[in-house]
Amino acid sequence: VQLQASGGGLVQAGGSLRLTCVASRRTFSDYDMAWFRQAPGKEREFVAGISGGGRNLYYGESKKDRFTISRANAKNTVYLQMNSLKPEDTAVYYCAAASISGGSPNTESFYDYWGRGTLVTVSS
Repeated sequence: VQLQASGGGLVQAGGSLRLTCVASRRTFSDYDMAWFRQAPGKEREFVAGISGGGRNLYYGESKKDRFTISRANAKNTVYLQMNSLKPEDTAVYYCAAASISGGSPNTESFYDYWGRGTLVTVSS
């Protein structure tokens, strides 16, 4: 599975961005998907995840109030809507896919495939 993330950019604090990740796989609905992020000098952290059918949603700590994950299986696409952005949201955002469910969907080891990431910069 190849994952292509896009939608990052420079935004002022309080603004919004929508990230998009397109997968190459036709059986996209078989994959749980997620977004992680890595800020400069920090470890990669879980942002949000969504099950293959879209029924189950997972959010990292303090993310649910501003971030929304969704997917459009007919388009092989997962989205991350980010609102009320803060400078501390500045990071490279990665999308990830898991082919077999098992373990915790908020951990990196759960996912088999990773995109290259898209940079989000939030200015104060």
